[in-house]
Amino acid sequence: MNAYLHTVIDDLYSARILSLAANLPHSGRLPAPEGSAERVAKLCGSKAIVDVTLDADGRVSGFAQTVKACALGQAAAGVVGENILGASADEIEAARDAMSAMLKSGGDGPEGRFEALRVLKQVADYPARHASTMVALEATLDAVKQALAKHHSDTRTRLAGAA
Repeated sequence: MNAYLHTVIDDLYSARILSLAANLPHSGRLPAPEGSAERVAKLCGSKAIVDVTLDADGRVSGFAQTVKACALGQAAAGVVGENILGASADEIEAARDAMSAMLKSGGDGPEGRFEALRVLKQVADYPARHASTMVALEATLDAVKQALAKHHSDTRTRLAGAA
């Protein structure tokens, strides 16, 4: 293996990234999700399917994910899975936006509960890997928004029935 390729592999696939990729929390599907979403990275075919349930405050109370991605996509999904319970849609959206800025325009990366996604900062140098790195976070945000819409619809239905 040439020295350049060896350096690229060492940079992208650190022990921490490989550990996150190998230990995916909340694998599988939820039996009765309030929101479900699927995201696919067109360039490489990485895919994430996410199911969520929300508590009365709209925070994630149940989470499951099925992820078929490279080690980078799996690692991002690992961080999401480790930190998702109790997260609000605003926190997830802020993490998604900060992650995208980190990869595309030199941003610092997510803060707060999803700060561990910064371990993927070196992926910024490899644009072909950006979409795979984002699939789990994007699917999670989509599923949470779907669940929130369901909560709002259920609330309107209950209120209309009480009138």
